[in-house]
Amino acid sequence: MVTAREVAQLCGVSVATVSRVFNRPATVSAATRERVERVARDLDFSPNESARALSRQQSAMVGLVWDTDHRRPGWRHPFLQDLLLGLKSALSSHGYHLLLLATSDDARDRHPGVSLADPIGYVSMTRRHHLAGLVLIDSGTDADAFTAFAQSGLPCVALDVALSGPRATHVTSDNAGGAAEAVRHLAALGHRRIATITGPRGNAPAAARTEGYRRGLAEAGLPVSEDLVVGGDFYRESGFVGMRRLLARKEPPTAVFAASDEMAVGALLAARAAGLRVPADLAVVGFDDIEVASLVDPALTTVAQDKPGFGTAAAGALLAMLENAGAPEPVLLPTKLVVRDSCGGRSAR
Repeated sequence: MVTAREVAQLCGVSVATVSRVFNRPATVSAATRERVERVARDLDFSPNESARALSRQQSAMVGLVWDTDHRRPGWRHPFLQDLLLGLKSALSSHGYHLLLLATSDDARDRHPGVSLADPIGYVSMTRRHHLAGLVLIDSGTDADAFTAFAQSGLPCVALDVALSGPRATHVTSDNAGGAAEAVRHLAALGHRRIATITGPRGNAPAAARTEGYRRGLAEAGLPVSEDLVVGGDFYRESGFVGMRRLLARKEPPTAVFAASDEMAVGALLAARAAGLRVPADLAVVGFDDIEVASLVDPALTTVAQDKPGFGTAAAGALLAMLENAGAPEPVLLPTKLVVRDSCGGRSAR
């Protein structure tokens, strides 16, 4: 964002003169006014945003700290894309812009002094640019850096990872509750051997969904069989591989709860490759309710997250901190079971 100070320097006038051009133009000579207005147009200068930056010593920019390394698949996940649209829309409606702060390995190689491996340097960089606040998306290895952000006093909102500090909070979905509801639904259909394909280790939502799976079994009066718990990484290939492992068991499951829709689609493909019918031979439930869930055949029963609402809630929490000194309470968004064709309505044999 261009500031009034930059316009002033290019015009050879004071910041006060730039301010008068846009607020009290009659007090500035015609020649000076025309020169300032011409430079402002060329630079796409916004006097309102600049005034806010000067008065608060911050810009209208909110930094998004997110590991976008092309060697990691996280940035391609459809859930995150929908979430970011909600976040951007909510911030834009309040006059703020979202600035991506790359934290990939490539960026760290180019700028070794500014990376999540050196969070203090990263915090200093955000202060130099007078960022209004930060939105943090965890790649699974950023815990130390996020702690440094939370203790810096800069307004921070983390997505799907617990964060607390003088001006820090977090937003997450009811991952455990949603998973438990999915398992109870399968048990109510008569299934007794219910498996799960989990998300990656070290990922907070994945851990919560596994906890919910176990809780759902307990609430249905069913034992937990570790033989029916296999690991995944939220992506389709791991769902395919995990389902093949489960089907190779001596007593394979009659139903599976996959901790993401992407893995659930992989499980559907593995079942089809094994000659099984879904849901007649195997019931499948996912998590997220991304667009593909309603497009696959059979359509996927899933636990829906409020994806645009997730971004809106994160923006709301950040805006609250920008207007007040303290941090708001963490936000827990509800989930909803969306029943489609991949479960069927008949009891398991």
